[in-house]
Amino acid sequence: MIFSQATRYAAAAAAIMAAAGCAHLDGSTLPSQTGSGSSALRQVAPAKEYSILKMLKKQVVIGSTIDPKHGQLNPYGLTVAPSTVGDFTKGDLVVCNFNDKQNVQGTGYTIVALHPKPGSSPTLVSSSKTLVGCDALALSSGDDIWAAAFTADDNPIISASGKLEGNISGKKFDHPFGQIFAQPTSGNPAFYESNAGRGTIVRIKLGSKFEYNVIARGFAVNHGQPGSIFAPSGLAYNPDGDKLYIVDGTNNTVVVFSNVSSIRRDGVFVSSDGKSFSGPDASDAKLLYAGKPLDGPISSALLANGNLVVGNTSNPSGQNIMVELSPSGKVLATRNVDKGAPGAIFGMVATGSNANDTKLYFNDDNDNNLQVLER
Repeated sequence: MIFSQATRYAAAAAAIMAAAGCAHLDGSTLPSQTGSGSSALRQVAPAKEYSILKMLKKQVVIGSTIDPKHGQLNPYGLTVAPSTVGDFTKGDLVVCNFNDKQNVQGTGYTIVALHPKPGSSPTLVSSSKTLVGCDALALSSGDDIWAAAFTADDNPIISASGKLEGNISGKKFDHPFGQIFAQPTSGNPAFYESNAGRGTIVRIKLGSKFEYNVIARGFAVNHGQPGSIFAPSGLAYNPDGDKLYIVDGTNNTVVVFSNVSSIRRDGVFVSSDGKSFSGPDASDAKLLYAGKPLDGPISSALLANGNLVVGNTSNPSGQNIMVELSPSGKVLATRNVDKGAPGAIFGMVATGSNANDTKLYFNDDNDNNLQVLER
């Protein structure tokens, strides 16, 4: 049930976010892919696919993600603050911890913020019990936090000052495992949430009131216990084409929904292998990639040129591999970012508007810290 305060927030947020255009959460915009020239009949060459991951030669530690009050750890969710509001300065990195101080899987409930520079220390933003098992989060343009809490089985909304504004729960939510904010080029903004219980995708459209729709069903899930969960996750959004990317480590797939804002309730049904689709909006669903080198991916980050970087968690040789995919589904690069035990890469987010200023941030669960790949 939504508190009245959160309902009032929805109306205000819709007005603010509708003015945000096609900006990413980090404030950057995707470059145009339509080419140049004034003639409407001019042939436009397709954009050249190239790897940004290969250009990011430096790997730097930003700081510890262990919250300073409760000592909680195992960072999962990661995003960037788009505004300077409450506890956040624009560009801050926002992290939620999945485990408690004793490192028990799925019992963490803290959110911390770090400035995006080496040597940063975490600031505790929230420690609400509605966040138990927090595994993903996204921020509105006003820095309100929407979080997916696997163990609490809810979706709390927390202000930029750490105050609980509302808590969404109910039958549409079943062990939340992914969260992303989406501002299409036209129409109302929305948050998308994925569920590890039933393999569904929920759209929460913002406006004078929240509108909930399960737009997709059938994503593969493994019904794993905390620490071994695979399901639709790693959500990423591109306003160019109104595209929602969904990673699924159960069957090592990446799926993309185009025109996602227009997909109807129960518009897409996904086959058990994640490779084919049915339903009234099946034509908007596409398999971007399946199989190796994907290996138990959970997270993803969208780069400025439209490439998607996906983080593996199951490499048996003790590697933690990032895989960069082009918009057409071509593997462009791989990168091992931690040679320790597999399962280190969870939250990921990218900033920057071009290849020169891109920074790719990620949580490293082996070291309980936040790191960045940069030029």
